[in-house]
Amino acid sequence: MSNQIPPWSRYVAIGDSFTEGLWDSPDGVEAPQRGWADLLASHLSQRRSAAGESPLQYANLAIRGRLLRPILVEQVPAALALKPDLVSLVGGGNDILRPTADIDRLARNLEAGVVRLREAGVDVLLGTGVDAADSPLVKATRSRVGIYNALIWSMARRHGAYVVDLWGMRSLRDWRMWADDRIHLTTDGHARVAQGALVGLGLDPDDASWDDPLTPLPPTPRMTKAREDAAWVREHVYPWATRRLRGKSSGDERVPKRPELAPLD
Repeated sequence: MSNQIPPWSRYVAIGDSFTEGLWDSPDGVEAPQRGWADLLASHLSQRRSAAGESPLQYANLAIRGRLLRPILVEQVPAALALKPDLVSLVGGGNDILRPTADIDRLARNLEAGVVRLREAGVDVLLGTGVDAADSPLVKATRSRVGIYNALIWSMARRHGAYVVDLWGMRSLRDWRMWADDRIHLTTDGHARVAQGALVGLGLDPDDASWDDPLTPLPPTPRMTKAREDAAWVREHVYPWATRRLRGKSSGDERVPKRPELAPLD
């Protein structure tokens, strides 16, 4: 573990399912979800404790299915009320899945949230979108994600925010880093993103090989791949599209898993 001492003592994570931690269930159960933000908080807290500092206070307000507007309107004020010195704000992915997404408007709204946090003296960690070039359907969003990422890097430079570069992570191009729904990370994927977040915050990773690609697998036979793609559409894409047509979200009626700042177990 690095001997760098993180300067933050009160960290609040906000966002959607990515930050809530779907589907990182280390014990093989649906809940509680852990995820990269929980792991990042643990890494920061361990480094503080090793240096004789007080443990990190941590809250996670992220809720699956949230669009960017509810994140900014509901979660940013709730985060500010906790008086953090670090907030991770990663959102917009659910919006970009919709073909009519206005990327410029998303970026303007995100930047307004960054400005609000920065004016309150809070350090901000943003995250780029992942490169979905290898996804049979999600790759249709690739150009929109690329533009959104460029705008994120620009606003980070303007306002002194940090960025975890998910687009640049080589390991995330491997499907073994992704759950069956191909939208959420596995436990290994979340662990690697947590290391990437340390790097994004200007800290050394705990593992120098944190983004090394996995040993390649032999090519999947065409018919096997076709069957896997068909099963994915049936089991994951169709239910998602059905919820959307009904105006429902997987996060409806859910509350934050860790709504108050508290030391990590």
